[in-house]
Amino acid sequence: MTDLPVVRLQTQRHKRVRLGHPWAFSNEVQMDNAAKALPRGAAVRLETAHGEALGVAMFNAHTLIAARMLDRDPAAKIDAAWIAKRIARAKALRERLFPGGHYRLIHAEADGLPGLIVDRYGDVAVVQRNAAGIEAMGEALFDALAREIAPKTIVLRDDSHARALEGLPQRLEIRGAALEGPIPVAENGAAFFADPREGQKTGWFFDQRDNRANLARLCRGLRALDVYCYAGGFGVLAAKTGAVSVKLVDRSQTALDLAARAADANGVSDRCAFERAEAFDFLDAQARAGAVWDVVSADPPAFAKSRKDVPAALKGYRKLARAAAQVVAPGGILFVASCSHNVEPAAFAEEVARGVSEAGRPARILGEGRAAADHPLHPMLPESAYLKALILALD
Repeated sequence: MTDLPVVRLQTQRHKRVRLGHPWAFSNEVQMDNAAKALPRGAAVRLETAHGEALGVAMFNAHTLIAARMLDRDPAAKIDAAWIAKRIARAKALRERLFPGGHYRLIHAEADGLPGLIVDRYGDVAVVQRNAAGIEAMGEALFDALAREIAPKTIVLRDDSHARALEGLPQRLEIRGAALEGPIPVAENGAAFFADPREGQKTGWFFDQRDNRANLARLCRGLRALDVYCYAGGFGVLAAKTGAVSVKLVDRSQTALDLAARAADANGVSDRCAFERAEAFDFLDAQARAGAVWDVVSADPPAFAKSRKDVPAALKGYRKLARAAAQVVAPGGILFVASCSHNVEPAAFAEEVARGVSEAGRPARILGEGRAAADHPLHPMLPESAYLKALILALD
């Protein structure tokens, strides 16, 4: 596309992008007046300092990640047909992995659509546009979604913290058919319910799919505790898989109501008990009372929203591991997860180990978890591996 504005990188600052990295940072760009004047999210022809084309990128002069690569072909036309090809490719992969239409359809850079998240719940699509370039695509994005998955309803959850960094307003919008209450979610052979309008993120966390299944298998014939249960993804599945009893705890009554509805839909209400409580208060009270469970899951929301939060977050994960370990029966299993992007895996593992040790519980790590395969990683963005989980056996 010869009519695209040109943005050039500084001398010798193109090597990482040429090797396949999807980003160019603001301190790598020749940030002249013309570049600064471009609209947020404009499609540009990205070039080296000497004019060699690197491809088409979306550009935002006001953010640390200034250029996000869209296509290595500098002649690519970024329109509805181009977007539809990316969506079709992502859909084909997901249907191989998790047939049935319930999965993360688009996972940003890994699917070649930087800053875009699309979760699919059958004929409902929940969309988060976290980069100005994705928002600048306008109706072309929705035309492409209509072409490839024909959703009856699109929920725009444009309310993430990332949008503020991109200089974008926050909003919630429903396009298409209205939603009448929570929507069904099919996962691991069980039925759940999500509220994509009021729930966390897009309403459900497909990223824990595999971790839930792995842990549920360890609950057969045993008693389980699901702290931070949200809509029951772990606890209800544990009961359906064969746990004799499950206690589900969350501070949100709305989340507990969704979990209870899932328990009823799966025919396991008689094995599930629900309690509204703060996680740390609940765990401390149960430890003082001498209560224990054979399997304990603690999957909290992010403790670190930014890098400045990391020290406090690490202390929080240590405290959580210590508190949860105190209510695991001898020979039992503890699952602890972190979705804090800014917390490094090694640091998380160290704090969990310290917390378990402080609880006086000898432990063995049985496994480590990451996000499910519908949350693929871009090979040049290892830092995008935000989800970390540990399964430990406690003596």
